[in-house]
Amino acid sequence: MEQNAAKEWYYEEDGARKGPVSETKMTALIDDGTLTYGNIVWKNGMPEWLKLENSELGNRLNATQPPPLHGELVNNKVVWVLAFAPIIGLMLEYFIAGAVHCDNEQAATVAAENADFWYVTLILNILLCWWDERRLARAGYDTERFRGWVWLVPVYLYQRAKKLKHNLAYFIVWIVCFILAVSA
Repeated sequence: MEQNAAKEWYYEEDGARKGPVSETKMTALIDDGTLTYGNIVWKNGMPEWLKLENSELGNRLNATQPPPLHGELVNNKVVWVLAFAPIIGLMLEYFIAGAVHCDNEQAATVAAENADFWYVTLILNILLCWWDERRLARAGYDTERFRGWVWLVPVYLYQRAKKLKHNLAYFIVWIVCFILAVSA
């Protein structure tokens, strides 16, 4: 029984501990991409949870999947457009108000000032987050932990910066642009 327990693995998924599973099952989870870089694992005899790539199963991971691109190599064009999305969205709201009320400039101004088209900025922010998250996934990052935050942009940007080991510049720019857009 003791020897069997030493071969049983646990892994984290969505903040919950999963397992025990056999080493064979763990290698199957690695091979099918369920477990990848950044996932944490533990088995009896280990002092603490380790990232999969730092465990004895890391060599299996290296054989089946390349590591994610280094944070400096990830293209950040979309995230920088996202950083300015509150201002871009506000300009789009004014443009749409003008298009909807093309024959009445005063009605267009009132509609824009009353934020009648607020959802345009919201949709823009969510779409840019979703697009950026897809790009990160293609770069090899496990975005499962912050994928659901695309609707709450500052949380997404903060989580992204931490995951890629970036400074918080685009997060701070988004906050400043949001404050400017709300106060406009």
